[in-house]
Amino acid sequence: MKNCWFITGTDTDAGKTVATCGLLQAAAQRGWRAAGYKPVASGAEMTAEGLRNRDGLLLQRYSLSGLHYAEINPLTFAEATSPHIVSQAENRPVTAQAMSAGLQHLKTKADWIAVEGAGGWFTPLGEGFLYPEWVIREQLPVILVVGMKLGCINHALLTAEAIQASGQVLAAG
Repeated sequence: MKNCWFITGTDTDAGKTVATCGLLQAAAQRGWRAAGYKPVASGAEMTAEGLRNRDGLLLQRYSLSGLHYAEINPLTFAEATSPHIVSQAENRPVTAQAMSAGLQHLKTKADWIAVEGAGGWFTPLGEGFLYPEWVIREQLPVILVVGMKLGCINHALLTAEAIQASGQVLAAG
């Protein structure tokens, strides 16, 4: 699928969700059946519907209607910490297979997908498993969101260099 993008940031709270929702809205306005996918999220709260992450809920809001929350954010953790720490603490490992299965499922419903990462480019997801490994496996072009703060030019250049060194296409940043 050529209309599938990975949105990463220079850091946590860099603005990935705002950028992803804007991209989803623009794609929908152009007639695409657009969906957001946040395979892994931590920092969720228990609601009447179950564990929900704020970013995941926003992606659901800007995605095509009828998608269930679990289709957009299948791996949700309550504690607001790095996915590799919380998944180990809860004995719920994050696997490339589970992440890919969710993406493949979304591809049957949408023709334009924005995949939002967690944290920054090198966020660890499990023991010896970093986010870029999955992005490379899925061959997703990368959109880099830069958090506007002191030092952001350095962060942006370092992250862009790391993305390109991994062999991924840096589509925007």
